[in-house]
Amino acid sequence: MYDKKIYIKRREQLKKKVKSGILLFMGNVDSPMNYTDNIFPFRQDSTFLYYFGLEHPGFTAIIDIDENKEMIFGEDFSVDDIVWTGPQKTTSQLAKSIGVNNTAPTSKLDEIIKSVISSGRKVHFLPQYRAENKIKFSELLGINPSVINNYSSKELISVVISQRSIKSREEIEDIEKAVNVSYDMYTLAMRSAKPGMYEREIAGLVEGIVLSAGGRLSFPTILSVHGETLHNHYHKNKMKSGDIFVMDSGAEVSNYYASDITRTIPVNGKFSSMQKDIYQIVLKAQVSSIKAIKPGVSYKKIHLKAAKIITQGLKDVGLMKGNVNDAVANGAHAMFFPHGLGHMMGLDVHDMENLGENLVGYGNNAERSNQFGLAYLRLARKLKPGFVITVEPGIYFIPELIDKWQNEKINSRFINFNKVNKYKKFGGIRIEDDILVTKNSHKILGRPIPKTIKEVEEHCNV
Repeated sequence: MYDKKIYIKRREQLKKKVKSGILLFMGNVDSPMNYTDNIFPFRQDSTFLYYFGLEHPGFTAIIDIDENKEMIFGEDFSVDDIVWTGPQKTTSQLAKSIGVNNTAPTSKLDEIIKSVISSGRKVHFLPQYRAENKIKFSELLGINPSVINNYSSKELISVVISQRSIKSREEIEDIEKAVNVSYDMYTLAMRSAKPGMYEREIAGLVEGIVLSAGGRLSFPTILSVHGETLHNHYHKNKMKSGDIFVMDSGAEVSNYYASDITRTIPVNGKFSSMQKDIYQIVLKAQVSSIKAIKPGVSYKKIHLKAAKIITQGLKDVGLMKGNVNDAVANGAHAMFFPHGLGHMMGLDVHDMENLGENLVGYGNNAERSNQFGLAYLRLARKLKPGFVITVEPGIYFIPELIDKWQNEKINSRFINFNKVNKYKKFGGIRIEDDILVTKNSHKILGRPIPKTIKEVEEHCNV
């Protein structure tokens, strides 16, 4: 938790931008895995953390704009609870630690909200992603839970996105702490991977690093020799000499800020010549994209720049053909690079996307494409100082996608299918770093994680 002055300042900025009404922020609650007392690890709602910093389950907060009043609703622990949990601070003590002086039992929330509604005042709330919170909002507001998000406040969403998008010094420091944990995760993976091991062994080792650092994974680890499956959480393959594996993972440590890093690692410590060719194309696209980052540049433009570098590289090795600009304009590169270049990050590894991916990544001045590949670009808007974003180009050989495009003659004038078919068992390569947009340029956050072919091979053979 930060000093309470930071939370007070954030709430004051929020109150200046939302002119009237009640702002209702519902924290998360414990969620059972398979029976009531066996719960998933608790994770507080990120926006609740941003404005109130309290990690405890079952809290709700309101900000009354008209009366300039803030209140935390929650239940104090009973002696019966303390038998199992140990001594706990009261709701009042926790509220005061973040600069809120008013508290009440959760049972009072319904009375207050109904009074606000009856007086004709607006209740502002954000879209909900958990079923239990949708039900609570339904009970409070008398709206069917299946449509509750249709009534969320566009005004509040806009203000929260604008505020959370610009990272403060403290937030940037915490993201760098998370990236530094990722450094330990990736260098351990490089040192540890050996032919005959199962993917799960590496996944377990790197998760242990995060736990020992006092945090947790920021999302379930993607780690597979089948890197052509973009979000591959299956970790039961035995790794063989000659395989490469994609590892896309993140740490969530101090104050819940996240890292999101990807590296591609040779199981036997050496890339083959074919693997080196494809790896160098991805690395060139990634490094060039990072160099292009600065305020005022649209991220869609940088994405398309990466696409052209990938297309030219694949043309150079005989996998693509024709005019590079035409190929990218027609989306031919997307058979190999079907996802977007990156996304916003911070308290969420895909920061604020629960508030609306288009609102976060596109804003009012960028339009989402419906072209295959480009449609998956999560961030397209013009960059601003204080944004923290990922840069993660990749090249993948997806047999089912290759077959579909070849059979349907999709972009056949740009793709050399005869040669592409020889790569069907290649897998995939992705490289990702976390980047801060600075006042005039950019900064790669955290300790540099090995990513050139030479660096990766050296760390694999320590």
